[in-house]
Amino acid sequence: MRKKEASILIVDDDEDIVFSARISLKKHFNNILTTSNPKQINSQLSNNIIDVVLLDMNYRIGFEDGKEGLYWLKHIKKHSPETTVILMTAFGSVNLAVEAIKQGATDFILKPWNAEKLYSIVNAGVELARSKRKTIQLESVQDKNNKDFHQKTEHIIGSSVIMQNTKQLVQKVAPTDANILILGENGTGKYVFAKEIHLLSNRKNYPFIHVDLGALNENLFESELFGYIKGAFTDAHKDSIGRFELAQGGTIFLDEIGNLPLHLQSKLLSVIQNRKITRLGEGKERSIDVRIICATNAPIHEMVEQESFRQDLLFRINTIELNLPPLRDRKDDIELLATHFLKKLNQRYRKQIIGFTKQSLLALKDYSWPGNIRELEHIVERAVIITDNNEVQIEDLHFSTKKNTGNLIDNLNLEEVEKLLIQQAMEKHQGNISKASKELGLTRAALYRRLEKHNL
Repeated sequence: MRKKEASILIVDDDEDIVFSARISLKKHFNNILTTSNPKQINSQLSNNIIDVVLLDMNYRIGFEDGKEGLYWLKHIKKHSPETTVILMTAFGSVNLAVEAIKQGATDFILKPWNAEKLYSIVNAGVELARSKRKTIQLESVQDKNNKDFHQKTEHIIGSSVIMQNTKQLVQKVAPTDANILILGENGTGKYVFAKEIHLLSNRKNYPFIHVDLGALNENLFESELFGYIKGAFTDAHKDSIGRFELAQGGTIFLDEIGNLPLHLQSKLLSVIQNRKITRLGEGKERSIDVRIICATNAPIHEMVEQESFRQDLLFRINTIELNLPPLRDRKDDIELLATHFLKKLNQRYRKQIIGFTKQSLLALKDYSWPGNIRELEHIVERAVIITDNNEVQIEDLHFSTKKNTGNLIDNLNLEEVEKLLIQQAMEKHQGNISKASKELGLTRAALYRRLEKHNL
């Protein structure tokens, strides 16, 4: 039998007890540490990641009240909160056991013990320690992300009339807990708006969890969003919390919700309606307290008419609907945005470019921006990298030169014709799957298959 990778520390002044526990446990775990002196606990915790401490309750001859055990229990929990502590004593006392549990012990075992029971208790302690360690790591990562998130937030940029109206609506709805649906083409800033709404809300000190539903494998939908318990599927070796639980108290941003298949839409609808999730493989429901913001570039109202998106789910997610304008409809903001990106990229690339020439600004405003703000940032970044001047010149700007080839088809190879028609439809509708598939007379699923087939 393969031993489990785990570190167990046995602390007891009775050498026979230490020997017996070590022999019993080393059959199952790869690292068994022992000491007869509890004062060695500090060095053991400093030098090892201890999963479980088996701790004797009494060390002084004639004293059997368990006070020393409780003292070292507190010490361990203070310095290594993820470590599981199991107390041992030959003098069982219900009151002492209750006090030990209150102060952080996981279990209480009487000497002499049954070897199978000892293994069962210690093994459960190992799993608990690992679960706590993972939770602490997740919380640590989330805390760091939240700090970075607050420090790096880019406030919404734009002085055009359409953007002023949009910002006013954000300021009105952000302090509420209303579900918000953000609509807009790719690159219009849906993530930035969702982040800004969170930061202006009463939930700003709690997590902001971003989930890209478009990139999420259907088979992982439930386990990623709702979590799972050990044994729920082949690789589920331990319990894991999902994104909804990670967002507890804060905001969950479900991006590209228009890509969610119908059979998964019903599962999401149930969670939004009941504010409860059930981990995969578990029977009990867990309440969630999260604000839900969704976003999509898909024509979601048309999808409801086509019955590819549930109307009842749309009603749930769009208490407030925020429509973000494409960059071509807010040309007055282009110079402001370009200057913002220039300042940021100057720092990144250690440049001192002071601005844009008049000709380059006119070129920026004259372009159609199919990729919106994301494309603008990309073009400014490229210009910052390649220019040798203290101002961005028109020749530093590299706009997309793709042109619609119309109906001219020189190659009559069926595969090539199909690929060309799909390319034309995707360019015409700026990557919108629903519109492109409708024009081509295909279902969304069929178009996805052909995009994959032609590596588009």
